[in-house]
Amino acid sequence: MTISGDAIRDELGHYLSRLWRYALVLSHRRDVADDLVQATCVRALERAAQFTPGSHLDRWLFSILHSIWLNEVRAQHRRQGQGCLAAEGLGDADNGERPVWLNEVMRRVSRLPAAQRNALFLVYVEGLSYREAAKVLAVPIGTVMSRLAAARLALADDRQLPNDDSHRKKPPTPPLPRTRR
Repeated sequence: MTISGDAIRDELGHYLSRLWRYALVLSHRRDVADDLVQATCVRALERAAQFTPGSHLDRWLFSILHSIWLNEVRAQHRRQGQGCLAAEGLGDADNGERPVWLNEVMRRVSRLPAAQRNALFLVYVEGLSYREAAKVLAVPIGTVMSRLAAARLALADDRQLPNDDSHRKKPPTPPLPRTRR
């Protein structure tokens, strides 16, 4: 049994903001994120017959978006001899509306390698299981697990955000014993 393009078109609107957010995580540019989401919608409608009824439409759409992004990066690399797009172009318009600590977290997450950042986003922001994230990223589940572990370690090493007991006074350190000369 297949699903029609009309049925997918009816459901696409529910996923646009999530797709755009993932596209922004991948590209770091709002205009590129817009283009990625548009290309994802077009491809999903063109290939509606490939969707398996009963499976999660959002996971399928994330897979399409990720595939389009990888193809674009590869094409750009061949055309220009460069790697991924630079992490610039993120507007600062909403920085004043977010708490300072959230801006700091976002800054640190954006410094993670793309593979770790993508796994982190899919699992912790979008709520995908490790298996679902592995399918979207087209990697083994163990790779997702190690990318997440590496991302958590990198964020923990880099973290200077206040912790729960940062307001407590630390006990004074005892004086060092005196040595005789």
